[in-house]
Amino acid sequence: MAASDISYVDLKALIEKAAGLLLVDVRTKEEVDRGHIQGSIHIPLDQVESSMSLDASAFQEKFGVLKPLLDTPDLVFHCQMGRRGAVATEKARGLGFKKARNYTGGYKEWSEKEGK
Repeated sequence: MAASDISYVDLKALIEKAAGLLLVDVRTKEEVDRGHIQGSIHIPLDQVESSMSLDASAFQEKFGVLKPLLDTPDLVFHCQMGRRGAVATEKARGLGFKKARNYTGGYKEWSEKEGK
């Protein structure tokens, strides 16, 4: 696991304790409509750079949550199985979110472990 990766167990713990967690689902709208991790926001992969580049007020207006600070350890991306989440994490890190992480198990693992 790379330093930018987060496991199911660690993500579950983060969801329970981190009030400032921003969990970003980068799958397609069709995938999200079939199920998503509670509390996540949806930013399709091809919109990650433009969305994460918005100023704070525009980000909050568009997504209904505070834009994370560049140094937050509580920014996690995920997709269905991990690949797109890794791409999104690299894009966010390129924009300065140096501690952004990818939930490698993706929604596939989450839904299996959560029984959804």
